[in-house]
Amino acid sequence: MEFDRAYWEERYRDQHAAHHRAPNPQLVAEVGDLAPGTALDAGCGEGADAIWLAARGWRVTAVDVAAGALRHAHEQAATRGPEVAGRIDWARADLARWRPTEGHFDLVTSHYVHGAGDDLVDRLAAAVAPGGTLLVVGHDPSDPHTAAAGAPAAAHVTAAQLAAGLDPGRWEIVVAETRSRSVTGPDGRRRTLHDAVLRARRRG
Repeated sequence: MEFDRAYWEERYRDQHAAHHRAPNPQLVAEVGDLAPGTALDAGCGEGADAIWLAARGWRVTAVDVAAGALRHAHEQAATRGPEVAGRIDWARADLARWRPTEGHFDLVTSHYVHGAGDDLVDRLAAAVAPGGTLLVVGHDPSDPHTAAAGAPAAAHVTAAQLAAGLDPGRWEIVVAETRSRSVTGPDGRRRTLHDAVLRARRRG
């Protein structure tokens, strides 16, 4: 399986933005206590995280490779009114090659981004301003449901792997752990997923 632009466009092709999606619980847990500033949501999908941040006063740059996802995200943000929608800048870009502005964001967050290159965390980390926060969440290898769904090994990562490239002299690791969340599957049944969660603060 190749997580390229065609894959993500197909994923969002038949989805609709008529309902409100909840933000990722790891984002809510780790960012809820931060003062609003500038944020980058890399791989924003249908925009639930970006909208949640904007509703709390963050100025958000939300990036995704799939035009369909961005269309749904823009529609959903519009339902929240201009005060929220006006705080979000939507941008289409391929995270496998895109480099955000270095040292620009008070928060850089990315959730379940696959196929964007081994240096993705490095590129995202470079975009964090001194004193800012990096939050990266992935599918932990212990998660049985993503594996059962046919996701390849490249879609899984541990928190230690996420943190491995961060220079301890420049970064304070706040959280690096496996954490569970409960979701409702397509069959209506509740299931527990396992996330790799990295939260780090850039020193200075």
